[in-house]
Amino acid sequence: MPILESTYKPPFQFKNGFIATVYSGLVRKVNLRQQRERINTRDADFLDLDWSYTQDKSDAVMILLHGLEGHAQRPYVTATAKLFNQNGVDAVCVNFRGCSGEDNRFYHSYHSGATDDLDDVVKHCIKQGYSKIYIKGISLGGNITLKYLGEDREVPEQIKSAIAISVPVHLNGSAVELHKPKNKAFAIRFKKHLVDKLKVKIIQFPDRISVTEINSIKTLKDFDEVYTSKAHGFKDALDYYEQSSSLQFLKNIKVPTLLINALNDSFLSSECYPVKEAKHNDNLYLEMPKFGGHVGFIQKNNIYYNEQRALDFILNL
Repeated sequence: MPILESTYKPPFQFKNGFIATVYSGLVRKVNLRQQRERINTRDADFLDLDWSYTQDKSDAVMILLHGLEGHAQRPYVTATAKLFNQNGVDAVCVNFRGCSGEDNRFYHSYHSGATDDLDDVVKHCIKQGYSKIYIKGISLGGNITLKYLGEDREVPEQIKSAIAISVPVHLNGSAVELHKPKNKAFAIRFKKHLVDKLKVKIIQFPDRISVTEINSIKTLKDFDEVYTSKAHGFKDALDYYEQSSSLQFLKNIKVPTLLINALNDSFLSSECYPVKEAKHNDNLYLEMPKFGGHVGFIQKNNIYYNEQRALDFILNL
């Protein structure tokens, strides 16, 4: 599919990717009433789903997936849910394992390539009677979305389209970028949240990890070496990155999918702009705005460009 020309033009002060990213992550507010539902996963763990609904009964639902150490109340999730609710589509915001305010049941939790939980949510939505399902994943959630759609699985016919925003489709490349000085503040914040959760895990699973191992974690990659890779069956961090990157699955996507990655997103490496893959897959639409930072596509009225584009994308198919 030809590369899409972006029309995104941010307010002047938000042309800086760092400012757009920080404002969107720490300052933006969105009010949305949600109802929580807990479902069991196929391996007897649980997921907390936060639902919001249209005024009238709908046969369409948007599944929303957050980013690393996010949750279903983050504005970049709830804003999309609110916009879709206002336009006749229900929304279910997924909290990944351990991200809903309560630790999950097992030592393993979630990671960038874990797609079974998304599949469980899709099947749950089908059981609820939804005939039209859309998926929108942001950052890590976007990688999961793209990988899920491109894996060797039968994608349910109810899935009509997908949108992925600010996605590190090449995980190793993004890991390298996150460890550069330009992203130091973000890397420290991410690592602190992850290590704090691991300190909770050690209480329940003292035979799986030691205090010494936790204290050895100095970087995000260290966390993936010590915990993510070992807990989820990978040899090491690099093996985890290689197997979980969605880039290799893009060629197999068979439902209309929009990928928006800003060119000034400091989290993304050059490999995260899959021009070749988009040109060779009629179902993959790639848009690369000049501005936007990482999930920072700010516009007036608190409706971000990527959120309006997601709505327009499904309406115009």
